Amino acid sequence: MLSPIRCLVVDDEPLAHQVLTQFINQTPGLALAGTCRNAMEAHEHLSSQPVDLLFLDIEMPLMNGLAFLRTLQHPPKTIITTAYREYAYEGYELDVLDYLLKPFSYERFRKATDRLQPAPLPTPADDPHLVVRDARGLLRVPHRDIRYVEGCKDYVKVVTAAKTHLHHATMQAMTDTLGPAFVRVHRSFIVAAAHIQLLQPEQVVLADGSLIPIGNSYKPELLAWFRK
Repeated sequence: MLSPIRCLVVDDEPLAHQVLTQFINQTPGLALAGTCRNAMEAHEHLSSQPVDLLFLDIEMPLMNGLAFLRTLQHPPKTIITTAYREYAYEGYELDVLDYLLKPFSYERFRKATDRLQPAPLPTPADDPHLVVRDARGLLRVPHRDIRYVEGCKDYVKVVTAAKTHLHHATMQAMTDTLGPAFVRVHRSFIVAAAHIQLLQPEQVVLADGSLIPIGNSYKPELLAWFRK
């Protein structure tokens, strides 16, 4: 699980603290690290507890928010929150993530924070794969890398361009696992449809030159599939 984005609110208005605290707490992936009323408090907080995202007001007592941002050698990603439009250009010169004009909606807040949210990792459904054992441990073999599967008693040979893996499974289990991107052409062979180059009376020719026999009971279904 990814760590939440730690957020610090720097604003002298209590209402701004309430609104931003509520928005942060209801947004998946964000976590409130603290609230500060001015730049001095923010500097003290950042020196002991670094954060990932700063919600920074501009017009505050003691020090202007943009002036404070310039003092930071390695500032966190920053979203300006202010009632003043005239600072927008100056804010973007400082490479702020976004510029929120008060009062802003939750939808506008999400649009700003979504720019920082990391993209989700691909799920198994996005990148289907087979888990096999080899000398090093468990290995993920993407379905797209598999050329064909050959039955071998209680095991199957999973053949890729780089290597052949021995995997403990039945041919029926492999048919169910690999799904419609693979075609059963023989009692002992399952072939990746994308790699079929030529269909001959007694064999399938793959793009890499491999010759795979066709079982008589599989011919009608294979011919119907090939003519689609």
